[in-house]
Amino acid sequence: MAEGGGGRRQAGAPGSDPAALRRLRRRIDALDRRIVWLMNERARLGLEVGAAKSAAGRRTVLDADREREVLLRVAMTNPGPLPQADLLAVYRRLILATRRLELAERRRARQPAGDANKPVPTRRPPAPGQ
Repeated sequence: MAEGGGGRRQAGAPGSDPAALRRLRRRIDALDRRIVWLMNERARLGLEVGAAKSAAGRRTVLDADREREVLLRVAMTNPGPLPQADLLAVYRRLILATRRLELAERRRARQPAGDANKPVPTRRPPAPGQ
């Protein structure tokens, strides 16, 4: 915020030109599309990793050592300006979402063949009469 401006931008301040602001926002929009694509690609690869772990007989989805390794690599790669804590929070959420996809896929794989198109319940249904 510009000093003495009561919250208004001073002439010549970055972003004061409406055309420049539109260009910056278009660049952000393009980056957002790329980020969404990359996050989904990462999730797809996570599902492939999950299938490989399952095929190798690994019963658990959680791999705490691998998750720590990923978070450490992310932290070491971050040049800023995004604060480390915020970036790591995003990655923790991304890892959690991928783990949930993997769990759902494992549940789907355990269903009988005729039930493959039925939704996978996330909670136990209530007992009859409840």
